[in-house]
Amino acid sequence: MTDVQTSPDAGTTGTDEKAAAMGTVTSRRVVLVGAGALGAGCLLAACGTNTSGTGSTAGANGGDFTNNPAPAGSKGADAGGTGSDAGSDSGSGGGKTLVAVADVPEGGGIIKGDYVFTQPEKGTYKAFSKVCTHQGCPVNKVDGGNILCPCHGSSFSITDGTPTGGPATKALPEKKVKVDGDNIVAA
Repeated sequence: MTDVQTSPDAGTTGTDEKAAAMGTVTSRRVVLVGAGALGAGCLLAACGTNTSGTGSTAGANGGDFTNNPAPAGSKGADAGGTGSDAGSDSGSGGGKTLVAVADVPEGGGIIKGDYVFTQPEKGTYKAFSKVCTHQGCPVNKVDGGNILCPCHGSSFSITDGTPTGGPATKALPEKKVKVDGDNIVAA
């Protein structure tokens, strides 16, 4: 068993220097600095973001726009849709049915699956990513000719997805669609 000296003795001058030379002294300062560095490293790792993306619109999970998970409290990127063009074909056009024409109001739009479907004017249909280009929050409303993001107040045109307000500076990525009978399908 090793004896541990917990208080300095008058007769042991130079013990700390000898112990330090042997690498056995650990001061409170060293322990606290090490703990602080470890804590800071963990905090930075937890707060980090994935910057490995190249801005590509093809996600590793087969989705069209992002590999990033949905923000906490949301239903997630796959709520209401598959996020992929792979799947059942319908109609004569061969594209995947994304939404019924009747569900998309003229002069407005709806959010379904991974997309925002709009009808800026009668018979013209558009589809955009529902992921805000500012910081990746899902947009949640189409109102007054704009697609709205609740996180930081960005808004986008239902006509071409360009920003109409807020901090976003890039347009929502557009998904090519066409009308096939009573449905809007991937083009």
